[in-house]
Amino acid sequence: MKLCIAEKPSVAKDLASILGANARHDGYFEGNGYFVSWTFGHLCTLKEPQDYKEHWKYWKIEDLPIIPDSFGIKLKKNQGIENQFNVISALVNKASEVINCGDAGQEGELIQRWVLLKANCKVPVKRLWISSLTEEAIKNGFKSLQDASKYDNLFAAGNSRAIGDWVLGINGTRLYTKKFGKNKTTLSVGRVQTPTLAMIVKRHHEIAGFKVEKFWELRTVYRKTEFSCQIERLNTKKRAEEGVSYLNNKPFKIISYEQKEGKEGNPRLYDLTSLQVDANKKFGYSAEDTLKTVQNLYEKKLVSYPRVDTTYLSEDLHAKVPGILSKLKNYGSLTESILATPIKKSKSIFNNKKITDHHAIIPTGEIAQGLQGSELSIYDLICRRFIAVFYPPCIVSNTTVMGKVDQLDFKTTGKQIIEPGWRKVYSENDSKDTKEPSDKVLPLFEKGEEGPHQPFFHEGKTSPPKQYTEATLLRSMETAGKFVEDEEMREVMKENGIGRPSTRANIIETLFKRNYIERKKKNIQATPLGIELISTIQNDLLKSPELTGQWEYKLRQIEKGTFTAHEFKSELYQMIRQLTDEVIFGKR
Repeated sequence: MKLCIAEKPSVAKDLASILGANARHDGYFEGNGYFVSWTFGHLCTLKEPQDYKEHWKYWKIEDLPIIPDSFGIKLKKNQGIENQFNVISALVNKASEVINCGDAGQEGELIQRWVLLKANCKVPVKRLWISSLTEEAIKNGFKSLQDASKYDNLFAAGNSRAIGDWVLGINGTRLYTKKFGKNKTTLSVGRVQTPTLAMIVKRHHEIAGFKVEKFWELRTVYRKTEFSCQIERLNTKKRAEEGVSYLNNKPFKIISYEQKEGKEGNPRLYDLTSLQVDANKKFGYSAEDTLKTVQNLYEKKLVSYPRVDTTYLSEDLHAKVPGILSKLKNYGSLTESILATPIKKSKSIFNNKKITDHHAIIPTGEIAQGLQGSELSIYDLICRRFIAVFYPPCIVSNTTVMGKVDQLDFKTTGKQIIEPGWRKVYSENDSKDTKEPSDKVLPLFEKGEEGPHQPFFHEGKTSPPKQYTEATLLRSMETAGKFVEDEEMREVMKENGIGRPSTRANIIETLFKRNYIERKKKNIQATPLGIELISTIQNDLLKSPELTGQWEYKLRQIEKGTFTAHEFKSELYQMIRQLTDEVIFGKR
């Protein structure tokens, strides 16, 4: 008998139905030569300090750093978990082969491997690796099962991540709590949560320390069109008044009029972070809410695997795209035109070099029925984005007009849509994330023309940096503390981001639960407790988004086999010992 282990009961039920394992038992299905069982998330966890040494149970600063000789795993304390593990363990002993059917990602690999290690699995293990839960994908996946050893590096990376979080979390939290905690306040420290909180606290200080300053700008109106003077802002009202006086009674002359046709490139397909960003901007959904919603859509077979960090499709999917588009019946008015001609195999969409385990989030083409609320909203975002990438680019006309008054240069610009292209996909619901150009239609000007104008000055104030929203915080986590709008640059910086797409939502929620940050309308702000914690942590290593991003990079290299788990742990232990000495003894 072959034993299939899924990550959730609902997925196991689908697998069992397809495999013909129709006899239901307590904790598993059986039939047609298969057992099909399931976990429900993590059944196992790393052992706690006291599991290694009894006295490590107590928070004593002299015991730090706590680093076991080797790490072990144990079952979580929960009767339901223990019962399900016992079922799996018994089936492992009966099976001739185990098929790991966990979610096809680092976390899914870790969940299953720990269970199999705890169950002392000795039989051969295969891996089911699929990007959607449709019947077709599952059947094709079982036809091309991989040997589990192919994913050893993926497990090594996941295991290293868990150990890294354990070592820094246990030691950092105990170290700062015992050294600086007041009134028994726990000061929680984490590899990802601390630099994320540090970014929010830094923004707090930037805003609090910002000094508002007034400024004045010279402008003028010529032929009902406003032009801006191309000099630096003026710092006194008197200078602005003098500027207007200087401009009065002098003619305005057009020195150049230039129109250029340009293209606005199509948006990229969604990875998890960009989907969370758009859902937050458009609907106000939290990152965690969006992740839960898209996971539900995945389990309903409506979208592909969601915990991804790529915006590309594999090249073999090119042939399947017309079929998926044709099945999106609710979007027939939008897909009709692109299905009328062959789909181009563009490298900006189909690129195997940009993909590791999974492709971007796309609809599967399965019929979506009864969706409402957040599920309908998120599904609509994914479908429209999938359709939009295959539309022609948006063609715009960019107009730049330069004028002159005596020795001072003036400028105005305009942008008009000539061909909406991919924007048509969003026009019917007026999507905010399309950044539609303003319809500032300029008159036709001729070089050399001149005439009277009406100069004036504009008084403004400098603005402080904006508070983080969940959308801008996610973007900054993705690019190691830098908010980057350019999609090409974001792709380059992703490998050094803080956390991973699947973990960022949880990190933000953890900071909320620990009262280190709070929501003020759509903004995210640091609480006094969060500000105090970051001011207490003097070690830049713990607070640096860039350095934490380098850790993420090394974990990815473990996945690729170019860096080892042993090297990662050696660097980790060295950092923890250095941190402990620094805090306790003031050594640097």
